Amino acid sequence: MSADGVLAVVAGLGVEFEVVPCDPKLADTAEFCAAYGYELEDSANTILVVGKSDPRTYVACVVLANTRLDVNGRVKKRIGIRRTSFASGEETTAVTGMTIGGVTPFGLPADLPIWIDERVMQRRRIILGGGSRDRKVLAPPAILTALPNSEVVTDLAKEFTPPS
Repeated sequence: MSADGVLAVVAGLGVEFEVVPCDPKLADTAEFCAAYGYELEDSANTILVVGKSDPRTYVACVVLANTRLDVNGRVKKRIGIRRTSFASGEETTAVTGMTIGGVTPFGLPADLPIWIDERVMQRRRIILGGGSRDRKVLAPPAILTALPNSEVVTDLAKEFTPPS
């Protein structure tokens, strides 16, 4: 789906949002937050996880940037497959049609589950990928539960303290 198609999906959800343009070189979370003044705890990353079965199983997980997705614990248990991992950049693009730095839960394939860490829902507003590296979407977290196939999951991510 094109980045404009992603924005059409967002507009159709009936939740107020704002498009935030960004320099594609600054689209990665830490650089974006530092350059544009957003806090990591208000930045929500969409991460594609693959269950290494035959056929492969995918799930899109939305977690705050100040947490770490529990891919080898909570995600693996929920998928019900013994081996899970983060999808590669190439696999992410093939499944979502989006590149890392622009991946968003909006406009994903209709059969792809979207799991949202409960901490995301506790924020007043979140900044998410916008479907390409040149834009982000700023909205209340309720926009995520307006998506089909979305589910809020307890302890999908773990607290993370960066090394000092």
